[in-house]
Amino acid sequence: MGNTLKKLGEAELEIMQVIWDSGSPVPSNYILKELQEQRNWQLSTLMTSLTRLADKGFISCDRSTGRNLYTSIISENDYKTVASKHFLEKLYNNSIQNMITALYSNKEIKSSDIQELRNFLDKLEEE
Repeated sequence: MGNTLKKLGEAELEIMQVIWDSGSPVPSNYILKELQEQRNWQLSTLMTSLTRLADKGFISCDRSTGRNLYTSIISENDYKTVASKHFLEKLYNNSIQNMITALYSNKEIKSSDIQELRNFLDKLEEE
């Protein structure tokens, strides 16, 4: 997988989130219904995005049942890992410290967030 994983656009990520959250193969109508609050799409718009996601290697389509069922090929965790690594590399010179410093100095994270992070890191060290 590595850095060869393509980036998802915002709408594609929303579609993938529906598929990941479902935990099982889903038809396009299910995806359309789940996205209706965020996206006022026609089925044809969704189908174009699903084709693009399949071309990018994120989903597969099973047509054997007489209706198209979509399943993720890339796990949510795998995508988040690669996307996070790419985000750190591009915006923060691959430094978590640079990211935390920028967020803290701009008041985007609070002292309670820092304490939560400290507790998490302490827990990791104990394991």
